[in-house]
Amino acid sequence: MTLGSQNFIVATAGHVDHGKSALVKALTGTDPDRLPEEKSRGITMDLGFANLELPHPEPGHPSFVLGIVDVPGHEDFVKNMVAGVGSIDLALLVVAADDGWMPQTEEHAQILTYLGVSRAVIALTKIDLTPDEQVAAALVREKLQDTPFAGAPIIPTSVVSGRGISELNAALATVLADTPLPPDIAKPRLPVDRVFKLPGIGTIVTGTLTGGRLHRGQTVVIQPSGKKARIRTIQSHNRDVEVSGPGTRTALNLPDLNALGDVQRGDTITLDAFGEPSRIVDAQLELAPRASRPLKDGSRVRIHHGSCNVSARVALYLNKQLAAGERGPAQLRLEAPSFVFAGDRFIVRDWAEQNTLAGGIVLDPDAGRKSFRDEARLQFLNERAQSPEDAMHFVASQVVHEGVGRRSQLLLKSRFSIEAISDAVSRLAALGKIVLCGDYVFDSANWKELCSRAGDAIDAHHRVRPEQMGLPITDLRRILKVELPAADLFDAFVENLITLDFVRVGAAVRRTSHRPALSPQLQAAGAKLRSTLAAKPFDPPSRKELAPDPVSQQTLRFLIATGEAVEINAELVMTAESVIRATELIRQFIREHGPATVSELRQALGSSRRVIIPLLERLDRDAVTLRQDDRRALRR
Repeated sequence: MTLGSQNFIVATAGHVDHGKSALVKALTGTDPDRLPEEKSRGITMDLGFANLELPHPEPGHPSFVLGIVDVPGHEDFVKNMVAGVGSIDLALLVVAADDGWMPQTEEHAQILTYLGVSRAVIALTKIDLTPDEQVAAALVREKLQDTPFAGAPIIPTSVVSGRGISELNAALATVLADTPLPPDIAKPRLPVDRVFKLPGIGTIVTGTLTGGRLHRGQTVVIQPSGKKARIRTIQSHNRDVEVSGPGTRTALNLPDLNALGDVQRGDTITLDAFGEPSRIVDAQLELAPRASRPLKDGSRVRIHHGSCNVSARVALYLNKQLAAGERGPAQLRLEAPSFVFAGDRFIVRDWAEQNTLAGGIVLDPDAGRKSFRDEARLQFLNERAQSPEDAMHFVASQVVHEGVGRRSQLLLKSRFSIEAISDAVSRLAALGKIVLCGDYVFDSANWKELCSRAGDAIDAHHRVRPEQMGLPITDLRRILKVELPAADLFDAFVENLITLDFVRVGAAVRRTSHRPALSPQLQAAGAKLRSTLAAKPFDPPSRKELAPDPVSQQTLRFLIATGEAVEINAELVMTAESVIRATELIRQFIREHGPATVSELRQALGSSRRVIIPLLERLDRDAVTLRQDDRRALRR
């Protein structure tokens, strides 16, 4: 493998006995048919693998390192074929010149289209067996019309004479030169297509790595079982590597696992951060215009995703069936869990696995029956189906549908990178469509509704209890419990709320314009308290004498909360004005006479020991005075 090379995955496709395996061997020198039965029957039954390095068509550019997946063409093994083309960058579509376009050629081409493969090179094999290669090529070109491969190069080849092999290599390199590199979105997934055990080494799994990198020594999780294992070693293209990246055939040594017992074909090797496998998936389905029969609501089918093959029931959202050429939203109720991302493509085949029925793209990997056929749900799915490659559409639809979500968890199970999601969030916030609130993202309409409800509750509390500083936080939490069930979500909401027209006061929230005032029922008690405290400013009665009943106690709490009165200790309350005057008199006395005793200061105020002692202790705490044995001095 050349340093700095570009990695791509190429898969063969085509009808049985059209020479796919022989062509791979001619290109790479590797015979992809590895099973004894394949040798004896002369057909590929399972996936075969080889690798090839090609120079870039333009000098000075890094070479291409291709992982080649050879798939079976026989109709009995189409399920194995689908497992090999789930994550490819380029299709090598093989058509024998003497047979021409055949049923499995058609099915393979449709599967490639369903899976979003848009680039192909056509190898017209066995060219030495046809009398007119131009006619053979023209017939193939006709079949490619109205497909993504209409402009694909067609290269006549013969593995017997060696004709066209170098031209095929050149065509592959030319197409790959314009092919984007497999994206690294920091979400690695390795759909397992082979599992075996080596003596002294342990379990080996292989697959085509997509979405990110895996490192030697890294801990991975096997989905859908959730078992964890550590990667002891990694091989890519038959070489030991420290890191394997997207677009490479990758083999992992996972000695913590038992081969076949803990991991098998169809599992996915990934990281623990990306959530749980799915049981119900909402998707957009599409039937080919050439489909032989409709897909009916309630059909039991086989879903092929990556290397996974799982049975499911199809529940159509709109109609009782999808006809040829139609597309529409559907819910797939899987009979076994499968690890899928939003944006993943998959194939639907009939239960007997005789026919490919449809292709699909995952719109929501964590759907549920509860909202099935709900109007809002349909709008959500239709929005996503319009732009399945657009992160901004996916983020916007997710936030609108859920109302609020944790930003760090947003679309984790999707084919969008963290950077793409973050950029989409920032753009939507700038447009005013969402509101950022700590680690949470609110739909702007939902945010306005919550703010309105909170504001109404606070205003109502101000009207009913004008003497209080504001609505207690606990009461607001109870009011918004349904919409904001998590404590940190509620706290984030309150933090943002107080940046608007509200302020937090201790354990309460009030409008900035609210000024606490005694209600009419408490005004008489207020006047009496003020008069009593003013009558003896430095020797007020005890708290029990001052407020002996509930009404006067409530009124006194209001005076303390608003700062009009000061709680010296549990039994002593003075007006704020009296505390200020007493403090200044004490300062003045000590300045003129030096450190003073409690008795001297009591006499200076005309107070009592019941008052002066707790008052001096408070001034000590407030760093006004400093106790020196039995005297008080001023702090510097």
